[in-house]
Amino acid sequence: MNRIIQIILTAIITSLSFSGMANNQNYGKQKVVYHVNYDNSQKQSGALRNIQNHINAVGADNLDIRVVMHGNGLSLILKPEALKEVPKFKAANADQVMVQKIDKLKLQGVSFKVCANTLKGRQVNLEKHLYDASNADIVPSGVAELAHLQAQGFSYLRP
Repeated sequence: MNRIIQIILTAIITSLSFSGMANNQNYGKQKVVYHVNYDNSQKQSGALRNIQNHINAVGADNLDIRVVMHGNGLSLILKPEALKEVPKFKAANADQVMVQKIDKLKLQGVSFKVCANTLKGRQVNLEKHLYDASNADIVPSGVAELAHLQAQGFSYLRP
C-alpha cells in the first residue's frame, strides 16, 4: 500500500513540475518578430507551430509576437481561390487547416503584418484575396518593418 501511495505522489509531483514549465517565468517578457517570406506551406505551418510552442513555453501574457509577411510569404494568408486572379504567386496556403492555426494564434495576441509593397507589386486586393487582413495590418515595407521592430528591441526569428 505504501508503494502505491509513493508512486501516486511521485506522479503528482512530476505532473506539477511539467505543468509549471508551461509558463516558465524565467523567460520574462519577450518581444519577437517572426519573418515569413517563403511560400512553402509545410515550412509556413512549421513556423506557426514554432510560434505556438513559443507561447506555450513563455505564456501569451509575456509575449508580444508579430509575424511580418512579404513577397512569397504573403501566400500564408492568400486564399486558394485568389490564385486565379493573382498570377504572381505560385501558392495560396490559407486553406481551412492553416486559417485555424492563424485564428488560434491571433486569439493569443499574435499579430500578422502585411507588406504594402507586396500588395501593390503583385496586385493583391486586401479584402478580396487575403484571409482576415485589414488596413490596420498593412506596413509600408516588410523589410523596413523588420528593421524597425529589431531597433525597438524585438528579437528576429526566421523559422
